[in-house]
Amino acid sequence: MGMTMSQKILAAKAGLDIVRPGDLIEAKLDLVLGNDITTPVAVKEFDKFGFTKVFDKDKIAIVLDHYTPCKDIASAELCATAREFANRFDITHFYDVGTMGIEHALLPEKGLTAPGELIIGADSHTCTYGALGAFSTGVGSTDMAAGMIKGSLWFKVPAAIRVVLTGALQPYVSGKDVILHLIGLIGVDGALYQSLEFTGDGIGNLTMDDRFTIANMAIEAGAKNGIFPVDDQTLAYMKDRVDREYQIFTADPDAEYEGEVVIDLNQLKPTVALPHLPSNTKTVDEVQGMRIDQVIIGSCTNGRMEDMRVTAEILRGKTVAKGVRCIIIPATQEIYRQSIVEGLMEIFIDAGAAVSTPTCGPCIGGHMGVMSAGERTVATTNRNFVGRMGHVTSEIILASPAVAAASAIAGVLVGPEDSPCATGQGQSTVSYR
Repeated sequence: MGMTMSQKILAAKAGLDIVRPGDLIEAKLDLVLGNDITTPVAVKEFDKFGFTKVFDKDKIAIVLDHYTPCKDIASAELCATAREFANRFDITHFYDVGTMGIEHALLPEKGLTAPGELIIGADSHTCTYGALGAFSTGVGSTDMAAGMIKGSLWFKVPAAIRVVLTGALQPYVSGKDVILHLIGLIGVDGALYQSLEFTGDGIGNLTMDDRFTIANMAIEAGAKNGIFPVDDQTLAYMKDRVDREYQIFTADPDAEYEGEVVIDLNQLKPTVALPHLPSNTKTVDEVQGMRIDQVIIGSCTNGRMEDMRVTAEILRGKTVAKGVRCIIIPATQEIYRQSIVEGLMEIFIDAGAAVSTPTCGPCIGGHMGVMSAGERTVATTNRNFVGRMGHVTSEIILASPAVAAASAIAGVLVGPEDSPCATGQGQSTVSYR
């Protein structure tokens, strides 16, 4: 019996010829990530036990992005703790105001993630880097501390679900619609502690930004990680970013999977997740017309360059509806700058949108878009739990940038202009052993 991509990476990092689901292994880490919320907790554990060095200052990344620029004294003190630790150990990859971005967009952009690597992060959406063929997963701050000290960590080898993607997406349908559709099919615990392994001829028709979005939300189906095979698009993305050697792993033909999901990309329609779970999905045409108060376009899920471009395409020459607040957050400084170069910022501002410095901000109810009682937001973020973005009676509708931008103009939830949202019927199959 062969191994999946994830199992092969874990075996290699553990120095083993073979691993099986359920095995407990100790594996070497290629990168340890923390942010302004989780790093201070890890630092407290690190100092409590009297450790005086990190395993490799070049293999630790600390990104201040959740509440940064700081919104209050408490968040400022968290950032101060992270800064002191980064300075104490001369952490190479430390990103602060002016250089930081949302961590899961920033690290691939900086070339810190590559195929075949084993990456942990004290943030649940660390699974994003599976888009590049890495095994990346979220851990707790205590595990982050252990990783920084030792450079290795214990893992339980996950079983896997194979997700077969066929065909190509229609205009204004994106990776966000793919992952929301998948979560709607299998549920928020449908892949609990399993690897979502994407395959099929449809992958070649997905952009890298699509893949980052899909891998980012693997955790919303309960998955340990999500992972894509490495192809020409992956290699092109890394060409001017990654200058170190890396290893490409492929699943064995006889790899065993717990189940299989087949999704025909041709048939997907713009999809949203209604409150209060990412699995509460509907196609836009089923629920359009819902009142909204705010639109958020950004986050580690959908703040990348393609997201900015499709937003500008839809907002160009239009005006955000009266009574609706539209907040746009480029995920990194580079994306912010490129948006200026391409004239997108002018389109956003002319449309009546507010543009923020890169930050997680409203995604966790931090700042830059917190809601009051009873308000409703269409957001390109990844979670719509109760109270996630403000008051416990507020609501979040998860959507793609195209749907979010179109809704900002309409003042109600709608599909993007000229989208195929009125035609086609999603066709997918799910099977389990």
